[in-house]
Amino acid sequence: MALVQSPLPDVFEPDERLVLEYADLITLSDRDVDDAFFERLRARFDEDTIVELTETIAWENASSKFNRALRIPSQGLWKQP
Repeated sequence: MALVQSPLPDVFEPDERLVLEYADLITLSDRDVDDAFFERLRARFDEDTIVELTETIAWENASSKFNRALRIPSQGLWKQP
């Protein structure tokens, strides 16, 4: 499943788009990282980088769930433009 088309298509480089798609596949419970997608990752990144990306995405997901459950508010570090 592909990412929703961005209104600003030139904002992200191809590798960045691939990582964002990977984050969606890991984060959204109705999706999965299939073998074909994983091969796309392997074509662009080495094993250490894939492990680091996976850990970072998983950590952010866990942190988000933890903060939401405990009603920890946003720290305001990101403002939507």
